[in-house]
Amino acid sequence: MEIKDFKMDMFTFKGKNAIVTGGNTGLGQAFSLALAEAGANIFMPSIMPDDEEYNKELQSRGAKTFYMKADLTQDGVPKEIITKCIEEFGSVDILVNCAGMCPVDDVINYGRDKWDATVNLNLTAAFDMSHEAAKVMIPQKSGKIINICSLFSFLGGQWAPAYAASKHGLAGLTKAYCDELAQYNIQVNGIAPGYFKTPVAQSSIDDPERNKWIVDHTPEGRWGDVADLMGATVFLASEASHFVNGHILTVDGGFLVR
Repeated sequence: MEIKDFKMDMFTFKGKNAIVTGGNTGLGQAFSLALAEAGANIFMPSIMPDDEEYNKELQSRGAKTFYMKADLTQDGVPKEIITKCIEEFGSVDILVNCAGMCPVDDVINYGRDKWDATVNLNLTAAFDMSHEAAKVMIPQKSGKIINICSLFSFLGGQWAPAYAASKHGLAGLTKAYCDELAQYNIQVNGIAPGYFKTPVAQSSIDDPERNKWIVDHTPEGRWGDVADLMGATVFLASEASHFVNGHILTVDGGFLVR
């Protein structure tokens, strides 16, 4: 591409179809809405119940939506999701691996029950989804895979060793799949959110000492709003980011630099 060929409609996804795992709840809603606003249809496999009001919000942007009740950790389910998305929409152009969990406990009480459940969802399910999506994206010679990593892809994970280990692993998977898939015009990147105001973080928000530490450690001096993630999502899913590959984009208000 020459510089004269750059245009703003590179950031639009009219006719593109996106799978956002866990896309009907939490941070997943921001990713789904950003892609819908840019023109994509949204397929949402989730263990959480369907949200009709949120579907209407997406549809008001012109998106077709489809919800599929799905446990991503069950054998065969990721393949079923890819197949169903193609049946409903015709293709898989964008995959956002968002579904995740983060049980916490002290090191002595943090056993295999928490470890296995977290690694299975945060890492193995993301691998399975990417593996099945790649089978579709390689023949079409295009695709975007965005893995939702974390600051704990770079940091230790006090009280949450499986979360930290799985997010480190997801960053590694992002780079490994970039190395494999870039030759097919498929871009594989990650977004690493910082501390965001979500229901999962409410206990930290409500704890004065913990809240102060997070705000003081963030150069912007505040928690992230979920909307702060939407621009990064559109960029990494867009034609404008075709030469960005294997990158983990932190959206953290500068937390990692302090």
